[in-house]
Formats: sequence, structure tokens, C-alpha cells
Amino acid sequence: MSTETAVRELDAVVIGAGFSGLFMNHRLRDTLGLDVHVIEAGTGVGGTWYWNRYPGARCDSEAYIYCFAFDQDLMQEWEWSGKYPEQPEILNYLNHVADRFDLRRNMSFETRVTSAHFDESTNRWDVKTDKGEHYRCRYFITGIGCLSSGQIPDLVGRDTFTGEAYHTGAWPHEGVDFAGKKVAVIGTGSSGVQSIPVIAAEAEHLTVFQRTPQYMIPARHGNVDKAVLDEIKTRYEAIYDKARHSVGGFPYDVQDRSALDVDDEERREILEQSWEDGGFKFMFNSFSDLRTSLPASELAGEFIREKIKEMVNDPEVAEKLLPLDHPFGSKRVLIDTNYFDTFNRDNVRLVDINVEPINEITETGILAGEEQHDFDVIVYATGFDAMTGSFNKIDIRGRSGEKLKDKWEAGPLTYLGLTSVGFPNMFMITGPGSPSVLSNMPIAIEQHVEMITDIIRHMDGSGIELLEAESDAETAWVHHVNELAEPTMFMHANSWYLGANIPGKPRVFMPYAGGVGTYRDHCEEVVANGYEGFTLTSADESVSA
Repeated sequence: MSTETAVRELDAVVIGAGFSGLFMNHRLRDTLGLDVHVIEAGTGVGGTWYWNRYPGARCDSEAYIYCFAFDQDLMQEWEWSGKYPEQPEILNYLNHVADRFDLRRNMSFETRVTSAHFDESTNRWDVKTDKGEHYRCRYFITGIGCLSSGQIPDLVGRDTFTGEAYHTGAWPHEGVDFAGKKVAVIGTGSSGVQSIPVIAAEAEHLTVFQRTPQYMIPARHGNVDKAVLDEIKTRYEAIYDKARHSVGGFPYDVQDRSALDVDDEERREILEQSWEDGGFKFMFNSFSDLRTSLPASELAGEFIREKIKEMVNDPEVAEKLLPLDHPFGSKRVLIDTNYFDTFNRDNVRLVDINVEPINEITETGILAGEEQHDFDVIVYATGFDAMTGSFNKIDIRGRSGEKLKDKWEAGPLTYLGLTSVGFPNMFMITGPGSPSVLSNMPIAIEQHVEMITDIIRHMDGSGIELLEAESDAETAWVHHVNELAEPTMFMHANSWYLGANIPGKPRVFMPYAGGVGTYRDHCEEVVANGYEGFTLTSADESVSA
């Protein structure tokens, strides 16, 4: 049992040592000269890429744009090996960043924040950990990730299984040996799609339990010629400027054309070219209305379904893999490598749990429908309690002891996805109500970290003790976020964007669908208008109150 230590006074506490926490640490400590401490649950840095080590784990943003842009020398010196960075390489990159800027010296590892309470008598946050540590700080900042709270369905008998069981979001660092084993993968979201081809190639037999067939775009993953990457480095400044002002945080040339305004032949040619290009270019470089027009989305969806039929040899299996219950673009667009080809293997079986539901996890495997399937290993690729799950695991309390979990009971309430009324001097990096998961994450993270840094610099330079969102501004922002989502494809499916994968979670669209560039412009306008929507309280006012 841990014993609480003496209170340590700090300027800021940051939770998490992924992209967000590393950059936040650097900006506050090295740019502003503040006394900062970063608290991380893992044994090392990396965040998402520390925990998600499942087979085939990689990013779906191209490598050259999935990195920090705050330091030109860092951008020039790092060499990516492939089109899409794989988990080990991203983790190596983040360790390199931590080494290069000496970021570990004010970090605690293998430590979880258990509570953070705002003390109105001192205008400070009291932060406590599971190691008994107690910090008192002026600024409390979360870099806990949008997809970091793993979700395993509460299946009957789950704890009775005597074999090996893993969640893709908490993978053993020593890896898993599938050779000669019968394996089940439950789930066909992003981690399932990436891991299934790799596991199938290693295991004696793989059974995939699918609830929702997915639209997928080929990654066209592979090594990238060094000359190509070197040429990109000569244009990094322009590339990143374009990405910062784009819809998704990618430097793509978004085509201003509708899928409905061209004839069938031309549409086919454009889609075929985008399919060959692979990745998110299919969404952004083909037609401008795939994300907002149901008829346009359906044309793209039918194109993808035809591709699936071409790739899968068994017509019955192909039929099971066709996404028919939701339009293209209404859920996360998945980028795959050899996923559909995997179902042509003799050692792979697909089970549709809509027809054969999982009734029970047994000692030896899974009872689905009337059939008992025996396994050595069960892999839960069942996703996360997105956006809010990690916040709910911490006892966060603001003014008058109000719990953030209680305030967000009907859905997250934020201003700019950055702050929440009643929680002064608390900042959320890529919180609910920001582009976050609808964007290339490093671009979104850097913008938030830079804005938080600028806010704190302004506060410290102007004698401002407290900054807090105004209630009207928060209400208007939440309305704005929902208003932007309404005309998009996102509202045509039950997805984790709406919390639909978590029983009892309110169905509220959580990220900002207006685009990275539009969001950035709005934030810059807020600052230009004297931090519009925030109440700034000076030290003198705070004392007199």
C-alpha cells in the first residue's frame, strides 16, 4: 500500500507521454521555463504507440506527415522507412524525440493519476497518483489520448477461458507466438483489420468474428525511395502549412467536384485512380461530396463493394464482407493491407455474429450460435471507450467539487475541445469538440499544444490568475459541433464517434467535423478577439473575491 508523500509545488502537471505530452512538456518547460511534471502510466514514452503493439499495427497517415513540425532540424534528420509508419518505428521516433530534447528528466513512469481536484481557496489543482504522490499546480493538462481506454464486451463467461486472451490496445510487449495455435479475433475495426492478415499468416487456424463489414481502401504500403523523402524534405514548410489549413490535416489537393456531376465512365476512372493511389486520397482526392452527400457516398460504396467481390474468391464469404448497413464515410474509413485477400486462405474462417451471435465465452473457446469453437488464443479487437473513457477513469473535480464525469453524463461539454466550464486552468489536448480523431493527429495535437502555450504565456505575462470558459460560449460551441456533424455521413451510422460501441453511453457526436483548417481559423479568431468566450481573472481580482 502506497504512503502519500509531501506535496510538491509545480507550475503544471501533464498527464501522458505520447505525442501530446512530449510536445507539451517541451513547450512549457523549454520555451516558457515553467516547472512541469509529466505523469505516464507506461514504462516509457509513446502513448498510443507504447500500448498498441499488436501484429500489423501501423499508422494510416503517411509517414512524412505523421511527425512533429515544431523543429526543422528534427524534421530533416529523421528518416522514415516506409509509406506508412509501423508501430515499432513510430515508437523509435518518439523515443528519439524524448532523447533529443531530454524530455524524460521531469517525467514519472508506471504511474497513474487517480484524482485531480481544483482547490478554490488556493486556485491550484491538487493532483494525486496511485504511487501516493501529491502535486499542487497552477495548470492541469491532459494528454491522455482519444483512443486509450480499451473496451472488452461484457460477454458471458469471459473470465472462464483458460487459454490466452489479449486486447489489441494493451498488447504484451514481449509479443505473442501464434505458431501452431487456433486463434479467434473478435472485431473488424482498425486494429482487427491490421492484425488479421498477420495473425492468419502465423496461426494454424484463424476464425474472425465479424459484427460489421467495413469499407476499406488499400494502403499501397511499402518502402519509399529515399530520394522521394529527401525531395519532400525540401518542401516541408509548404507541405505542413497546407496540412494545417486543410480539412483532415493532410496536404492533399481536395478536388472541387461532385460525384454526381460526372458520367459513369468518368466517375469510374476517377475512383479507380484514387483506389490505385490508396489511403485517404480516395476520400479527399476523388470527389468533394463523399463526406456530405448520401447519393455520392453510395456511389463510392458500390464501387468498393465491387472491389471486395473481385478480391474474395468465395462468393458466400464475399457477401458476408459487403458493407450494406451504413454508407461509405459514416464510420472511420479503414486503410488495409491484404485484408480481403486473407479470406482466400484455407486456414481462415469468417463468422457473421449477426447470424451466429456470440452466446458465451467458454473454458475452451467461443459458443457462437449453436456451434462451439475451440481456441488457444482469443484476441479482442473491440475498440475503445473513445474520447471520454480515459477522463472518466480519473476523479476530476472542478469548482464546488463538481465531477467532470457527472457534468459529462449526457455527453461531453467543452469550449473548443480545450476547456470545460467549472474547471479553471484545466486544458485538454485534442479533447471532445476538437478535430482530433477526424484528423491527422500530430497536426491537431501541435495546434492545441501551441494554443495552450500561448494562453499560459499570456496569463503569466498579464497577471492573469485564472482562465475559464464562459457558459454561453461552451453551450454555443457544443451546438456548433453538433450542427456541423448533422449534414455529414457520420450521422448515418452507429459508430464510436457517437459512443455507440459502449452500452449506456449517450449518443452524442464528439469530434469537430468542420475540418482542421476551419477549426484553426476559429481558434485564431478567439485569440485575436481578446480570448473571446473565456473569463480571465487577474491575481488581484482573485484575491479580492
